[in-house]
Amino acid sequence: MSSRPVPAHVLEAAIAWQLSLDSTAEDAAERQDFARWLGASEEHARAWSQLGLLNQRFELPAGPARRALQQSPTALRRRVGKLGSGLAGLCLAVGLALFIGDRYLPLGYWLADQRTATGEQRSIRLADNTLVRLNTHSAIDVRFDGQQRRVILRDGEILIETASHDDPRPFIVETRDGQMRALGTRFLVRRESAGTRLSVLQAAVAAQPQRMSGEQVLREGQQVLIQADGLGPLLNLPAGSDAWVRGMLVVDNVRLADLLAELSRYRPGYLGSDARVADLRITGSFPLADTDLALKALLPTLPVRIEQHTPWWTRVEPREDAKGAATVKP
Repeated sequence: MSSRPVPAHVLEAAIAWQLSLDSTAEDAAERQDFARWLGASEEHARAWSQLGLLNQRFELPAGPARRALQQSPTALRRRVGKLGSGLAGLCLAVGLALFIGDRYLPLGYWLADQRTATGEQRSIRLADNTLVRLNTHSAIDVRFDGQQRRVILRDGEILIETASHDDPRPFIVETRDGQMRALGTRFLVRRESAGTRLSVLQAAVAAQPQRMSGEQVLREGQQVLIQADGLGPLLNLPAGSDAWVRGMLVVDNVRLADLLAELSRYRPGYLGSDARVADLRITGSFPLADTDLALKALLPTLPVRIEQHTPWWTRVEPREDAKGAATVKP
């Protein structure tokens, strides 16, 4: 079984299943629901296998480790801090920090100056009065000195509204893929698996890939994918790119699977779709603070139904007709 990291939301779902199964060992229905979840994705199987390595690697009693894993990131850090007394506590603290931080989530996320949990959003005023809005599961470090104002995006997505245009120090947002220099502006920066997406909402931003010396200026209404060795093509900014700031997700003729992937960023656990409905197209606005309500909004428009087994496992399936046949044909 591959040891490469699985996404954080899959790990969270696997942890929830482990805790649930431990407490309901004789529940046959629960076991069947778990079997369906485990077989729904290769990543689920990898997450379950790698969770099993936790106790093997550090030889920890399951109870305290699992209780710590069940905590929110803030509570987890407090708990690990309290475990410092005694050899067993020290081993548990080190084991959890290494296993969770290095294997499943970027260590920079846990150590960042500011971060948000899954589904959380937050606004921060910096020392120069610049506004930074953190989207779901995002993390930043802030590094201001006499020469520059630098924000390092460790994970997730942020919106920047620069405020001090008289400050001679350049304002720079940095990611692993490169850096973006604000030119009196309002812009979005999002970490993606393929690179960093820069979207300019107002004025302009100069983008520089990590392994290139020159900058390219993006104007209002443009976006680009920044990779360490270059820039992708300039694209027009989709409508509603910053709608998440107002608590909404706005899409225009996107695949259902892509909509669900975006909604899954705002809720813990597994959210997916049957392959027979994945390519259905959808246009609309969906609330991010209540993703269950967002999913219910699909029902009047698309021939689908929502199948949910525990709050951690949700799947969009084809709607069946009176004879039990799927209304969407493969």
